[in-house]
Parts: sequence; structure tokens; C-alpha cells
Amino acid sequence: MRVLLVLVTGLALMSGTFYKKDVAVTSGYTATANADTIKKDAETGLIVDPNLYMVKAQCTSCHSSKLIMQNRFTRDGWKQKIRWMQANHNLWELGETEKQVLDYLEKNYAPSATVARRAPLKDIKWYKLNEK
Repeated sequence: MRVLLVLVTGLALMSGTFYKKDVAVTSGYTATANADTIKKDAETGLIVDPNLYMVKAQCTSCHSSKLIMQNRFTRDGWKQKIRWMQANHNLWELGETEKQVLDYLEKNYAPSATVARRAPLKDIKWYKLNEK
């Protein structure tokens, strides 16, 4: 029975049963569309977008695009990372292009919401266990 449950759960996860496609912004977190419908840049693997060229110019000249893809931050979080790179790794001032970079990162690499995890329990009424 456990094996069947594990198989069914695994298939459901792979098929996307436990997450919504194209979910709207919820509590500051943006849900992403199904991964197989998103166009990716062949060179970097980043999501294709009108601001992609600026991200490639400003970000991937120093580090791999994989560093972008493995992180999920809010707009403010990405801005803080840029400031950290400027302070610690000699990243140049982005000037007017910073808005384009932040727009791209916020749109495509923000924290994502899924329904795979239940909401936290609230108002729990615990009971005392009687030990023998």
C-alpha cells in the first residue's frame, strides 16, 4: 500500500497536480507558469523576455546565469544582492539599466507560490497524552 501511495504521489508531483498553473500574485510571491511553456534563451537558459539582453550584458559578464536561476528574491532582495556585489565584488554602477534588470528579475525570478504545501496550522488545541 505504501509503495502505491509513493508512486501515485510521485506521478502527481511530476504531472503538476499539486501546483496551480499561472497563479496570480499572492502575498508578495509570484507563481510561475508551467516550466514547459516558458521559452528559454539557448545560450544562458534564462527566461526569454524583452529585458533579457540587459540582464545578459550586466550579469552574465561576471558570473554564470545559473547563479540567477538558482535564486528567488523579491525586487528588494535582488536590489540588495546588486548592492552587495557592488560593495564586495566591484560590480559597476548599473545606472539607468538597473530598472530593466530589476524588472526582469522580479518578473521571472521572484519567490514562487505553489499549493503543494498546506497553510500553517492555526489555533491548535493540544490534548494531553496519557503515558502508561
